Amino acid sequence: MRSFFLTYKSPVTVLIVLIIGAGLFAYSKMQSSLFPEISFPKIKIIADAGLQPVNKMMITVTKPLENAIKQVPDLDMIRSTTSRGSCEISAFMNWNANVDLSQQRIESKIAQIRNNLPPETQITVEKMNPAILPVTGYTLESPDKSPIELKLLAIYTIKPFLSQVAGVSEVRVIGGKQKEYWLQLDARKMSALMIPPDSVNSALAQTNFIRSNGYLSDYRYLYLTTTDATVHSAEDIRNIVIRNDGKRIVRIRDIASVDIKEAVEYTKINANGREGILVAILKQPNANLVDISDHMQAKVAELRKILPKDVNIEPYYVQADFVKSSIRSVSDSLWIGLALAIVVAILFLRSLKASATILITIPVTICLTLIILYAGGFTLNIMTLGAIAAAIGLIIDDAIVVVEQIHRTHEEHPEEQTVPLLHKAVHYLLPAMVGSSLTTIVIFFPFVLMSGVAGAYFKVLTDTMIITLVCSFFVTWIGLPVIYLILSNSKSRKQIKEHPLRKQAWVSFFIFRPWISLIFIAALIVSGIYILPRLQTGFLPEMNEGSIVLDYSSPPGTSLEETDRQLREVEKIINTVPEVSAYSRRTGTQMGFFITEPNRGDYLIQLKTDRNRNTDQVISDIRAKIEASQPALRIDFGQVITDMLGDLMTSVQPIEIKIFGDNQERLQQLSKQMAEIVSSVNGTADVFDGIVIAGPSLTVTPDYNRLAQFGITPAALQYQVQAYLEGNIVGEMLEKEQLTPIRMVYPNSRSRSVADISGWQIFLPNGKLNPISSLASVTINPGDAEIQRQDLQSMGVVTARLENSDLGSVIRNIQSQVNKKMHLPPGYHIVYGGSYADQQQSFQELLLILIAASLLVFIVILFLFREFRLAFIILGISVLGITG
Repeated sequence: MRSFFLTYKSPVTVLIVLIIGAGLFAYSKMQSSLFPEISFPKIKIIADAGLQPVNKMMITVTKPLENAIKQVPDLDMIRSTTSRGSCEISAFMNWNANVDLSQQRIESKIAQIRNNLPPETQITVEKMNPAILPVTGYTLESPDKSPIELKLLAIYTIKPFLSQVAGVSEVRVIGGKQKEYWLQLDARKMSALMIPPDSVNSALAQTNFIRSNGYLSDYRYLYLTTTDATVHSAEDIRNIVIRNDGKRIVRIRDIASVDIKEAVEYTKINANGREGILVAILKQPNANLVDISDHMQAKVAELRKILPKDVNIEPYYVQADFVKSSIRSVSDSLWIGLALAIVVAILFLRSLKASATILITIPVTICLTLIILYAGGFTLNIMTLGAIAAAIGLIIDDAIVVVEQIHRTHEEHPEEQTVPLLHKAVHYLLPAMVGSSLTTIVIFFPFVLMSGVAGAYFKVLTDTMIITLVCSFFVTWIGLPVIYLILSNSKSRKQIKEHPLRKQAWVSFFIFRPWISLIFIAALIVSGIYILPRLQTGFLPEMNEGSIVLDYSSPPGTSLEETDRQLREVEKIINTVPEVSAYSRRTGTQMGFFITEPNRGDYLIQLKTDRNRNTDQVISDIRAKIEASQPALRIDFGQVITDMLGDLMTSVQPIEIKIFGDNQERLQQLSKQMAEIVSSVNGTADVFDGIVIAGPSLTVTPDYNRLAQFGITPAALQYQVQAYLEGNIVGEMLEKEQLTPIRMVYPNSRSRSVADISGWQIFLPNGKLNPISSLASVTINPGDAEIQRQDLQSMGVVTARLENSDLGSVIRNIQSQVNKKMHLPPGYHIVYGGSYADQQQSFQELLLILIAASLLVFIVILFLFREFRLAFIILGISVLGITG
């Protein structure tokens, strides 16, 4: 050991150089992302069963699915929302569960009961993770092209072109219009010729097909023979024969017009105030976000060269910009801290050689850390970089302590050469180095007890801290002395003049007056007890992302056109905000995997990088203006990343109050009362009582006796009623790479009114017409509220956002008001969920972690000093430091 640093000087030097080179290589290859890649244990199931009423949907679809999913192992909680014709179920698994296996088990359980569900039910199961949400978005606009042409261009040119970028899992085209061929029937001509709509459907079914006839063998070749009766143009459709009775040939052209039309879609896409198309980019789970963004930017530049001149594609959301900014901010903090530490070392050690040793040691430690992180599959994110930045002070402390000990040893033995001097210094300091490193490292071991999303993220942070501190120990123990040796010359050291030892009077003053220290300790304890309850509390830290998500909904039953009109006024407000760079709007659809009615949607607002106000201030400004201008709209503001985390957890909103009971009407009353209480509490915004009413509906109830009298079935009646409104798909035409629907519909189907229904004419089997009023009754249903359940129990959910306040204070005020004003019936109870529930769970676990970490540190100190008194003093002083 005496000559270790001299004997292995060359190998260690080469190893240091290799570590620096490999560390730089690892840094260049490590993936960058905002958060660590974590599999969230949430699986969402959406079932669509047409337009069944809410109560029937609950009985026939939601409850059977809930009961089946409840049997899946590792299930922690199940929540459901049942709406008209659809239900959305979220299955929350334990954090230690295999999410992929759980998804397969859920799909298997659903398959077992599939035959018990309504036959038309369509079920989609998705594993919820950040990869299901877009990381980049583009708007596609053209002043000359129709929505149909623009969508075809997006699907067949832009989508495959951008899909070539490595790491992209999906390119979604949102908006535009689908092309369809419409057969618009002339009821008067059909009645005169006694041709009912069924005959048109049959004629197309017997004409528009391609079928195999079998194989034909001839002259050593085997031929597949087919009959191709497909239609290839609108003219082919017009020429299809409906009837030939020997007297007259009736073609489709004789009773209907055939035109190209836009498909009826209850969605609207708006980009910067103009109707357009959104192109959303989704990345693969383990892909590098920053690399995808850079490559996508280059790919879009190539795309612009091949697009028509009148087509413009521009980004409206780039998540990588925020990631780059966050990483740059943490990196800047890291390097600034390093520079300040070097300055401090120079000032106090007064040695350029010592400072140079520290300057080299710290990058070596960081490079070794990066190598291990890269080998372990870590990514560069705010957790790993934050851990390294937090550990920089400890790394510098390790280096300074060793260098200072070398200097001290030199002062005590000025006649000795560098090699034995290094041996003495390191040998003397090694036990303290081991103890100091252990006391710091063991603090992070209890974090394995933390669960939930906080535990998942803290695990990455603590693992990085442990790796960094272990690397720091080995580099300062083995590498630093070698670096110091390299920077030293081989000549004898100059004698250092002795300097008199000066006593510090203030130290003696406090040593001989211990009562002052006791008073100071008591003051710290009292101040800690006083301050702790008054500290603001939250769950996730506030972020200034520079992007805003504005969810909105117009009153239940509002038409798409009226909702669009109201939102045009909102866009005038958005355009007046100087910080807004671009925005996009979706109506009838939302970002994520949700049930969305035509009167609901969201805005994604991108703010300028150079702005005077932060994101929260801009949100408050826009919120106040919209509430004053459009009071009928219900709005809910958030930021993209925090909303994404909310989607992956239990609630998007930080405040969530759940009222459990068994009566839907009573739950709605209590929810409204709770919403009023929450609205009265300062610091709340975007308060919502959770009551979502599906729009009004018209129910056509057949009169079976009258139908039997005229020889028409209920299915035939429904078929003809549908032709008056949505129309019936009677075939498809193959065009390029798509099948274009052929829809049979009556003229003016888009401009029907409720008053028109009684005058609709229904074809009888003999071709004659009868008014629908003689065959069925029509009733109007004002709409039913969605039903929300958790763990098979009905509940009302009241949600809210925070505005210029902290979560803990707001919840305490809400609880105080609820205790005074709310009186629940027997069998009803309240549960506070959302971020507050996660916060409370995390705080309880952190308290347990603090106790466990203190015990581990106490044990390490006890091994070092072997005295209870010293161990208690050191630990007590450390705990008192928290009050600072």
